[in-house]
Amino acid sequence: MNNRIYLSLAHMSEQGYEQKYVKEAFDTNWVVPLGPNVTAFEELLKSYLGGEKEVVVLSAGTAAIHLGLILLGVQPGDEVICQSFTFCASANPITYLGATPVFVDSESDTWNISPVLLEKAIVDRIAKTGKKPKAIIPVHLYGMPAKMDEIIAVADKYQIPILEDAAEALGSCYKGAYCGTLGKVAALSFNGNKMITTSGGGALICSSEERKREAMFYATQARENFPYYQHEKIGYNYRMSNVCAGIGRGQMEVLEEHIAHHKHIHQLYQKAFESVDGISLQVNPNHDFDSNFWLSTILIDENKTGVNYETLRVELDKRNIETRPLWKPLHLQPIFSSAPAYVDGTSERLFHQGLCLPSGPCVSDEDVNFIVDSIAEIMGVRS
Repeated sequence: MNNRIYLSLAHMSEQGYEQKYVKEAFDTNWVVPLGPNVTAFEELLKSYLGGEKEVVVLSAGTAAIHLGLILLGVQPGDEVICQSFTFCASANPITYLGATPVFVDSESDTWNISPVLLEKAIVDRIAKTGKKPKAIIPVHLYGMPAKMDEIIAVADKYQIPILEDAAEALGSCYKGAYCGTLGKVAALSFNGNKMITTSGGGALICSSEERKREAMFYATQARENFPYYQHEKIGYNYRMSNVCAGIGRGQMEVLEEHIAHHKHIHQLYQKAFESVDGISLQVNPNHDFDSNFWLSTILIDENKTGVNYETLRVELDKRNIETRPLWKPLHLQPIFSSAPAYVDGTSERLFHQGLCLPSGPCVSDEDVNFIVDSIAEIMGVRS
């Protein structure tokens, strides 16, 4: 049997950049949540994103969303609009602050938050609660940019700030601008399966040096400027260690290589599936969108293929191919069953039709051929 083909494994550079900077951290005894690697990693990310935003590297992407909401002033009793079709980490930090998530369904082009339903939700929440939501969290799902012009237009109309969840979208662009630079604040993730990794970790992108200092204050237990430990606000232990930042610093050397590989794998899938009736690959809707294709994703039409997504997943697993269903919408999650939701069935349809395919830097052309041939064999068609 072939070696298992995984969705998106972490990939260290062949040149050993990561080991160099981690060794440097150990050699200099900088193994705490500050140091040269932390500073350098933040500067590299800032430069990559265009130089106009400030970056704070943190222990997780979830921590970035949490701190982003704090910077936007979210408090107990507030409501925050969140895309429903996403991972729970997009919404969990809302509840950390005693606020309530309001879920909004997706549109079918990008699978991200629907601008039409977004405005409907805002109008209805104002009518029902007497106040507008405190923030909006669109997600660039699987690396695909959301329809940011339309989302920003709605947000500006009601003067509600945007927190971009760009956890999966490092390197993706919308109309030439990097995802993560389009909102008031934004979050990145460096989890082990992302475009680059720090083993775990994330980053908060904010608009000014003042905002960065505020984020760092909360990320280091909100210690006041006294010679002794004084705390006037609740803080968190969210800063990234200098060791992990060394991994990230090295990973920045191969970021473009990783993005190019993910796009190459997507092109292979696109060519392979264009003649297969019943399978549709998620693609950029038009030239405004430039996804990093963190994961290549397909929808399976059971009426045409005779196979549903779960049967296909199980059969591929038997062939040592890891796939994963698309995200189960958050408005269907038991923990969020009482949260307001503005849906039209789009994300539920996607959830019941879709699979994520192996797409990471360890996936080879030969792996893609094997995956495509396996899918064709399971469906009883020729690719």
